[in-house]
Amino acid sequence: MRAPAPPLLALALLVSGCGLHPLYSGGGAGPVAQALHSVEVAPIGGRSGWLVRTALEDRLGAPADGSARYRLVVRLDDDISGYGIRSDNTVTRERRTLRARYQLVDAGQGTVLLDATAGSDAGIDVVSSEYATVAAEQTALERLSKEIADQIVARVALYAARTGRQK
Repeated sequence: MRAPAPPLLALALLVSGCGLHPLYSGGGAGPVAQALHSVEVAPIGGRSGWLVRTALEDRLGAPADGSARYRLVVRLDDDISGYGIRSDNTVTRERRTLRARYQLVDAGQGTVLLDATAGSDAGIDVVSSEYATVAAEQTALERLSKEIADQIVARVALYAARTGRQK
């Protein structure tokens, strides 16, 4: 068997010394997971708000009664705009955009610990069936809500890992 080539050996040494470590080390008992489990999501208005809040709660886990150390406040902007126009001025394509501004607040002190945004968009074909178009818009909203929740949870987890905050 041949010895590893010097460039591969050098690359292996560089990667091992770069300081990368798993975000969720320790699994469910790790500091990041414990911090995520202590986040209460404030109510968010509208259908899109309900979808985003449900997705966030699914990903964060519900804190035990009264044990929420953090409160996540989310404001949404949901927009549908047509951009594919035929010669008879009918829309053939729409873009649904969902943007969120969120704040992670220390529940005990009321101070804002993290203030950031998340967003995503989806293209929708407008077809002759109004029902099919509405169904596509709703499906896009459901998918965008999950994407927004994933972005928010990832950012909150990164914040928890960087600051060493835990339950």
